Amino acid sequence: MKIIKYLLFLILLIVIGGAIYFGTQDGSYDIKDSMVIKAPPEVVFNKVNDYRNWETWGPWKKEDPTIRFTYAEKTAGEGASYSWDGEMNGSMTTTKVIPNKEIEQDLTLETPGGTRHPKVFWSFEEVPEGTKITWKMKGEHTLLDKFFFSISGTDFKAQVHEMNITGLEGIAKEVVEDMKKYSINVDGLTQYGGGYYMYTTSVARMQELGDKMEPMMTQVLDFVSNNNLNMSGKPFTLYNQVDEANNTVIFSTGVPVREKVITPEGSPVVCGFMEPISAVKISLKGNYNHLPEAYTEGNEYIKKNGLEIDPEGKKFEVYITDPNETANPANWVTEIYIPIITTPKPDLEEGI
Repeated sequence: MKIIKYLLFLILLIVIGGAIYFGTQDGSYDIKDSMVIKAPPEVVFNKVNDYRNWETWGPWKKEDPTIRFTYAEKTAGEGASYSWDGEMNGSMTTTKVIPNKEIEQDLTLETPGGTRHPKVFWSFEEVPEGTKITWKMKGEHTLLDKFFFSISGTDFKAQVHEMNITGLEGIAKEVVEDMKKYSINVDGLTQYGGGYYMYTTSVARMQELGDKMEPMMTQVLDFVSNNNLNMSGKPFTLYNQVDEANNTVIFSTGVPVREKVITPEGSPVVCGFMEPISAVKISLKGNYNHLPEAYTEGNEYIKKNGLEIDPEGKKFEVYITDPNETANPANWVTEIYIPIITTPKPDLEEGI
């Protein structure tokens, strides 16, 4: 009996000693990982802000093929939530959102040792290379957690780091693929209404066109705004003369206005007038680097339908969306107009 009592007393000492030892170990954790993604903050933010996106970029299904997700009525923004059932059940609720800047979330995990409630934080910082995204999880291990990790040799922080990196890589891959999406539609024959417009003109090599176009368009828009002129349509680029042999183009960036404007002598921005024209219209939804392909499809349509391009006409592009307001290039909409000499009666009437 004395031996049994001695053993029980020894076991009790070990338990008490272990409890004291593990109880004195720091159980708090604050784990974060960052990555720079070549995309605007708004695009990266939207990929994280909506829980319905998590199923595709997250590493969870690879680790647990049995997992099933359940989505609340609201899945994006403050108050959004979702839950899952699998080898480990859990749920998450968004508690704070600063659009394109920060997201805070409450995480609930049902573990064999009980329920855990870590906090999750996201930040989105604009950097020259794109967006620096940071994913952080903060919480406190229980005594049981610390004991389990010790005897099982589990490196909790290493596992979370691995999950974070895999998830961030998934976000980066999806964002890049999303931004590459585009569609081209040849809308066919149309009558373009024409009208007055304010513009400025320059010459550039083909590869420099985009760089020169942006400040010129800003100059025209500022002129229209500073002089309280009424815009009557979307900004556009007019191709006055294209010299393929020398790889140069004379072009104008313009903004439609409701009436003729007399500008001071020497003003870099002047008023022009476009006559109504018949044209083949092509719509591009996507990045501007797909414009050459859109022109090719338009030219093929013209050839297939026996139409003739007007050699005196000037091709132009109308920018329906503003890249400064629409971050994802996949959502940019551009209308292309190729003037033709003779057309059947147009089935669509449009103006700038």
